Amino acid sequence: MELIGPEELKSRMDAQEEINLVDVRELSEHTAYNIGGQLIPLGNILSMQIEDLYDLKDQEIIFYCRSGNRSAQACLMLETMGFKNVKNLVGGMLLWQEKFPG
Repeated sequence: MELIGPEELKSRMDAQEEINLVDVRELSEHTAYNIGGQLIPLGNILSMQIEDLYDLKDQEIIFYCRSGNRSAQACLMLETMGFKNVKNLVGGMLLWQEKFPG
């Protein structure tokens, strides 16, 4: 699993790069604040309900959560399933909001 910092991700988003971004938090957290990622809660990944991700198996996927812990678990799980290029957003939404308030 590779790590990506909020500054690098924001820069890539601002440059309008096509990014596969996945939010592994719960619906209530995603609804309250998100940066545009597809919602696939960690529980779905752990129970192998990952149909929406199969087409991305060989592409870069960046995962995020509240603090970076759940997204790290998602990355590790998907690596064991053969996903080649998973990245974890360091510090999750807590650090993102600290770096980019408002």
